[in-house]
Formats: sequence, C-alpha cells, structure tokens
Amino acid sequence: MQNQSTALAYRSFSHCRLVNDEYKIWKKNTPFLYDLVEVNNEGGYCKQQLILGTHTSENEQNYLMRAEVHLPLEDSETDNRGYDEERGEVGGFGSSAGRIQIVQQINHEGEVNRARACPQNHFLLATKTVSAEVYVFDYSKHPSKPSADRECKPDIRLTGHKNEGYGLSWSAQKEGYLLSGSDDAQICVWDVSAMPSAGSSLAAMHIYSGHGGVVEDVAWHPRHESIFGSVVEAHAAEVNCLSFNPFNEFVVATGSADKTVALWDIRNLSKKLHLFDCHQEEVFQVGWSPHHETILASSGADRRLMVWDLSRIGEEQSQEDAEDGPPELLFIHGGHTAKISDFAFNGNDEWVVASVAEDNILQIWQMAENIWSE
Repeated sequence: MQNQSTALAYRSFSHCRLVNDEYKIWKKNTPFLYDLVEVNNEGGYCKQQLILGTHTSENEQNYLMRAEVHLPLEDSETDNRGYDEERGEVGGFGSSAGRIQIVQQINHEGEVNRARACPQNHFLLATKTVSAEVYVFDYSKHPSKPSADRECKPDIRLTGHKNEGYGLSWSAQKEGYLLSGSDDAQICVWDVSAMPSAGSSLAAMHIYSGHGGVVEDVAWHPRHESIFGSVVEAHAAEVNCLSFNPFNEFVVATGSADKTVALWDIRNLSKKLHLFDCHQEEVFQVGWSPHHETILASSGADRRLMVWDLSRIGEEQSQEDAEDGPPELLFIHGGHTAKISDFAFNGNDEWVVASVAEDNILQIWQMAENIWSE
C-alpha cells in the first residue's frame, strides 16, 4: 500500500513539474507568438466587457461577475517599454494595473457551470447552475457589490430540468428565446421576454426528451430561428460540444471525449467532412470566429486552445512543418496550467480571444499578425 501511495505521489509530482515546465517555455516565447501591447494611460484603447462565473471551494461564495478590459486600438502606438525581460512578456499577463477590472459581483448559488449574455439585450445574463434550475439576471437591477448575506436573487428562475448541466444558448434570431441541455437527457426552451415579476419562476415552454443520455451541449442555429442542435453520438466517444458556422448555414463543428474535433454538413450527418486530431485529452469547447468563415478554435483538458484554418486543409508541407501538426493547425495557445473551461472570440477585435480555466485564471490574448497573415 505504501509503495502504491509513493507511486501515485511521484506521478502527481511529475505531472505538476511537466505542466510548470511547459508554462515556462510558453512564457519565454510569448514575444514571438502574440501581439500584446501596453495601453497608453491617456487614451488609445477601447473599453469592453466580459461576463465571468466562479468555481470556488465549498465554503466560499460564488459569483456571476462583469469585468471591464482595456484593449489597445489598432492604430495606437506600441510602447516597447512594455516588454518585461524577467517575465519574458509583452504587455504583461496577470494583474497589470487597469487592464482588467471586476465592475460587478452578483451572488450565485453554487458554481457557475456556464454563463451567456442575451445578444439582443446585454443586460440579461443566463447561467447554468449546480441545481436543476437555470437563472436569468438583469444586471442593471443589481448593485455592483454583492449583499453580505450571500443570498442569490436571480430575476427569473427557469424550471423544467431535473438535473444540472452545461448546455446553454440564446437565440440570435428570436429575442428572449433560451435553450438549455442537462444531465437529465432533456432539452428545455423558454421565452424570457414574457418575463414574470422579479424573483419568480418561469416554466419551460417546450421540453424535448429525444436523447437517451446526457445532453452535454446545445446551440441555436445563427441563421434559422426554428433550428437548434444538440450533441449526440457522432464520434468514438461522448460528444461534449458543438458550434454552427456563422457564415455557412450547413457547417457545424463538434468536440468529443475521443480527443478529436469533427466537421459536419448538416445535410448529410452520416459522414464527417474532416477530422482534427491534435488534442491530447478530451475536447470540451469549440467555437467559430465571428470575423472569418474558415477560422475555428477548440479547447480541452490538455490545457491547450487550438486555432484552425479550414482554408489550409490539404496544403503541402515540408517535413519540418509537418512535425508541428497538420497545415490547418494555425496556432496553439499554451498559456493555461489547468483544463480550459470556456473561451470566446472578441466580436469587435479580430483575433482577440478570452479563455478561462478551472483554476479561475482568465487570459485575454491575440496571436501575432505574422502567424495568421502568412
């Protein structure tokens, strides 16, 4: 028994050392991989917002949060003094003064499994909880600082599920339509525009029970108001996520526990269009760029966020380039030291991505121009 414990402790130590070594290598190479600049305090930046949810220990309070981030404008000048030789970083990672600021904290009951903002009304924030309920908050009705009593007071409690889950999607076509998938094998749809009085409950207007197992993810079609997708068995293992291409109405991407990302044509789901297989662990999130039809990203338990360019599929490679991955693998973000929980492309700034990991670390980054412009 003692030998087993020693072996487990050694493997755990070796894994932590590997993660730390990989992180140091990534930090050393950040000046060559990213376009990150210091923001002039007198201007030259735009202010944008993020929504975040916490995953804390059992005794600590969880929050739904709004954060403001200052991003440099494209025509602002780069301040070369922003390079930190000791850390090997341009523009800085972490708590650089004024870059990211939490502007609102709202008490949340348990961990925030997923948080999404309504595209037509950004005041409305929906969250998947550790209970069966889905919460909707109108953040304009909540103070910037949470109440000391730790009480969670969502503006609407959405009912219909029997268990917790992760799938959550607002419709881009019909304002207020919210889609949810959970571990109870059910899919629920609500119309929150028929908002009841504050603090009350709203039952699902539709409940779909076609799945025989956990509904890991759901997504409204971005161009068709009556079409949504939910993940089913489409890989060699459980499917964790899906995302419709915002430019091509027939293309959808899925990520799986079999470590792969698959590309599909919804007109013929019996055959994959393409398979991406560079991840080393389960894939938990996929998402398309809102600016470029062929740019797809994926992330997972291997602490990597990979950016793919479908237009490069099939391109010839040198043997040296092939060792780094297939031609469609455009970039690997290796800055996280824990499983990446979620990520999002910036809707305003091309190539800017925000990613969060299970250790509650948020990173906002942009790959270097020479990488995507080649």
